[in-house]
Amino acid sequence: MTVDPNSHQNSQQDALVPSETPKVKQPRRFLGGASRRSFLGRVGLFTTSSVVAGVLGSSITNNKEENIVQAAEPRGKSDHNNLREKAFQVRTTAAKNNREIPIPPHPTNGDEAKYANKIATDTRGLPHNQLGEVDLKAYQSFINALNSGDPNEYEKIILGGKRKLVQPLTPLAISLSGVNTCQLAIPIPPTLDSAEQAAEFIELAWQHLLQDVPFSEYRNDTNNSLILAAVQELNQLSGFKGPKKNGKVTPELLFRGTAIYADASGKASSYTLPGVEVGPYVSQFLLRPVPAGTLNYAQLNRVPSAIPENTFQTNYDEWLLVQNGGESGRTIQFDSTRRYFINGRDQAEIAHTPPPVYGNAALILVAKPVKDNLLGGGVGAPYNPSNPYNKSKTQVGGSGTFGPGYSQSICSWVGPHAIRAAYWQKYYVHRRLRAEAYGGLVHNNQVKKTNYPIHADVLKSEAIDRIFSKYKSYLLPQAYPEGSPFHSSYPGGASVSAGASVTILKALFDENYVIPNPVIPDPQDPTKLIAYEGPPLTVGGELNKLAANIGLGRNAGGIHWRTDAAASLALGEAIAIGILRDEKLTFREQFEGFTFTKFDGTKVTI
Repeated sequence: MTVDPNSHQNSQQDALVPSETPKVKQPRRFLGGASRRSFLGRVGLFTTSSVVAGVLGSSITNNKEENIVQAAEPRGKSDHNNLREKAFQVRTTAAKNNREIPIPPHPTNGDEAKYANKIATDTRGLPHNQLGEVDLKAYQSFINALNSGDPNEYEKIILGGKRKLVQPLTPLAISLSGVNTCQLAIPIPPTLDSAEQAAEFIELAWQHLLQDVPFSEYRNDTNNSLILAAVQELNQLSGFKGPKKNGKVTPELLFRGTAIYADASGKASSYTLPGVEVGPYVSQFLLRPVPAGTLNYAQLNRVPSAIPENTFQTNYDEWLLVQNGGESGRTIQFDSTRRYFINGRDQAEIAHTPPPVYGNAALILVAKPVKDNLLGGGVGAPYNPSNPYNKSKTQVGGSGTFGPGYSQSICSWVGPHAIRAAYWQKYYVHRRLRAEAYGGLVHNNQVKKTNYPIHADVLKSEAIDRIFSKYKSYLLPQAYPEGSPFHSSYPGGASVSAGASVTILKALFDENYVIPNPVIPDPQDPTKLIAYEGPPLTVGGELNKLAANIGLGRNAGGIHWRTDAAASLALGEAIAIGILRDEKLTFREQFEGFTFTKFDGTKVTI
């Protein structure tokens, strides 16, 4: 007997017509109005791509004089009032100009409204029935909280287990630097029944199947049968939007990074990250030793053992327990020997509990190479050509502006802003289901004979057949015992932070600088590094690769889709640009602006 995807619990549906955006009383300008669509219908267009190229690319001016309001030198030795007034003018000007940025429409893919049983919506952590469909009363309690914006209402959400939702209130925090969360849009994600969603699921299945194959084997001349099978199937999928060369996926392009930008209608344009397709899969910033003051430490990682016990949620009961907010009680088992990052299993764990990778990258960039020890220092990257201290005869940059400490601190500063922007989209706009939940739909169609609208590409996929042959289920294997965090899939928080942090570093350092003495893990002994020989690797390309390695590491873990990571990079970039725009106003140095290459390959000056 087949089951209609809209049939379960329909009797409750007439009482469950949630408003589609939170009703937040204060501040009214932020999210006021009866519904997201009625509110957003009254505002202008402003997308992630236009943040980068448009409004945030324009000058911030003083309304009276039409000159850039910028920090200025006090007129006299004791003229503290003048400096205080300048600080007030800069802060006020930044606030006014950010307020003038219009709020874009935030169209969704329509799936939440389309399916009465909410099968295309992230509902993990709430109670579910045996098919994994959410209890609609619990779902309504969740929606009620989001619509209210009242912290007390969030305490009334009906959970299914002991695990808690991850910060649904944090996107309502007000950022004092850069644009606020509702002022940026991302592309509409693929629909549940689409060929693109199917292709993304199949790619995730291949990432799992290839998790123990070293990236050194991802060569166009490879004879690895599993790599060749993955390439062959991905090339057959009409919905696959990953990197291609001459219209084809190649072994060297497998699982490499992309970014997508939204136009005014929410339609996506996809780009391969500049430099990410050049050379080794792993960024130099995840391999080279980190010179941290008097310390210098190797990036030898604790990695999970390649054993069956380190695969999670392939058993239906365990899967359903996690969907309901329970804990499996199992833990990851690790190898006793630390090593460099060499495969997808390693990548998933690095993205699971990441080290301070962007601060590390700043340290590697700043430190000079050691002549007699190729791995004794950093890469000695020059600062961005726009750095005002490049031409100074008497001064250098430091922790306050344009120097080593500044680069680290501003990388950390963008993180919370990026997360707020990501979580606003997750909770208040898209609420896209996680890949692990989609796997439940596939499994139920195949085993329990439900009729969920899964695209035919999945049901005839070689990768999915291999998953079933190995695990006797069609569930997507997870690298983490807990599966995904309890917030929705789109966009990815780790990738938004990556996009923002990498953008900051590209704005501060010379992205065209060729990294000296590049390295790769020794294929014979991955506890050691050896020299890389191949096309030159640039700072910009390796920073883009760093962002992709972290973002797609979450995909390798089974918890995110390709479009989650790709949209996140562009969103993080826009967040960083907003902060750089405000930061530029504060400088006393003679500074023409930050210039760097965006993830879509175009140049921008802030």
